[in-house]
Amino acid sequence: MTEHSRLRKRQLATDTIAAPRADHEIDIAACATIAYSSEDPAYPIENLLDERPGPGGTRWTSARPDAIEHIVVEFDRPQTISRLDYEVEETMWDRTQEVRVEVSDDGGRAYRQILVQEYNFSPWGATFQRDEQRVDLHRVTHLRLTIVPNKNGSGTASLTTLRLFA
Repeated sequence: MTEHSRLRKRQLATDTIAAPRADHEIDIAACATIAYSSEDPAYPIENLLDERPGPGGTRWTSARPDAIEHIVVEFDRPQTISRLDYEVEETMWDRTQEVRVEVSDDGGRAYRQILVQEYNFSPWGATFQRDEQRVDLHRVTHLRLTIVPNKNGSGTASLTTLRLFA
């Protein structure tokens, strides 16, 4: 009998592994409505907020291949946002996905672009990207993400996680 065999251990239940909410994280589910252009019922929009991030985490996926999709966070009250985090994962196809982020401070009548980012995926190379953007946004009433899944190649729009910080 080795020293390791006396080790007492147990596997944690999946829902106890999630990290607690970080300081200044905005609880999107409590203070906003999420509008979206499409969702695959097997990968609903709720997966963006379920605190199961990282490679292999849950995700939102569009129901329409090769279609530009939109996700709009419609805040109940204007918000100050200092940081935006999101994750993208693709394990099956070679493709380039573009994510554009725009904000509105007038109830969604007009938007201004704050970020455009492209992610190149290959099953034999990069399959996961995490982006953390520092911003200085005040009185945000709406935050819109536009996902172009097929700038190079074919694919379906998807995001693994969306987190916002005051």
